[in-house]
Amino acid sequence: MIVIEKACKEDLAEILKLQYIAYQSEAMLFGTTDIPPLKQTLEEVLQEFQRGIILKATDENGNIIGSVRAYQENGTAYIGKLMVHPDFQKKGIGSMLLSEIEKQFPALRYELFTSTRSVRNIRLYQKLGYRIFKEEAISEELQFVYMEK
Repeated sequence: MIVIEKACKEDLAEILKLQYIAYQSEAMLFGTTDIPPLKQTLEEVLQEFQRGIILKATDENGNIIGSVRAYQENGTAYIGKLMVHPDFQKKGIGSMLLSEIEKQFPALRYELFTSTRSVRNIRLYQKLGYRIFKEEAISEELQFVYMEK
């Protein structure tokens, strides 16, 4: 059984390890590990924890297998770092995490972004009611798609 709850400070190192694992597939889309989620430090995750909410999904053994984070600013909940361990993907955990983080910020506008190459992520977000409202070129190789609900 999957349990989704707020992460505590003691969970952050394990969540960061999961992030390094989960974002390997994103790195493969670009042929480089030089992407922000793979360079994030524990101190930066701690800052995000202090600024908003980080949720964790745990398996029946209490292992963290998924996570998402968000913070609120000017009537919008900014959602980021939705991740699920590769061994647990395609089981609805990402959808559960996204739904639960939205409940943490009721009656707000929700915004998230992903790479235009992350077709699976875009499909998931669209299935959950998000729509594209902006694309932004970060570099010649990297374009982000911004989605809202």
